[in-house]
Amino acid sequence: MPRPRKCRRVGFIPTNNCFLPKEKSNEEVVLIIEEIEALRLSDIYMLEQDDAAKNMNISRGTFQRILNLARYKTADAIVNGKIIRIEGGDYELIHNSNCCKYKNMGCICGKGGMCSHCNQ
Repeated sequence: MPRPRKCRRVGFIPTNNCFLPKEKSNEEVVLIIEEIEALRLSDIYMLEQDDAAKNMNISRGTFQRILNLARYKTADAIVNGKIIRIEGGDYELIHNSNCCKYKNMGCICGKGGMCSHCNQ
């Protein structure tokens, strides 16, 4: 039985969760939130992979795999005119405020809303 995936920390969830090509297409590519965060940290903030991996609380190798997959999916959608949909993943949203007194950071788990300690 494989080890369960741990939540990756993300600092951003895009408000636009779907991008459509000018010409209608039925094919779509799904980018998960962690892939968007990897693109944001690497390509927009221009962080080194080690620093970006620390931000997401994952290893550099895992960050590189997530980033490569995100870039592949994005290129495939652009070149082949596919819909890009952003949804899902195993992540926790880190806010600037410290909402979670137990983890000493803001968190919202992507699978089930706020962590059980934050619901108080």
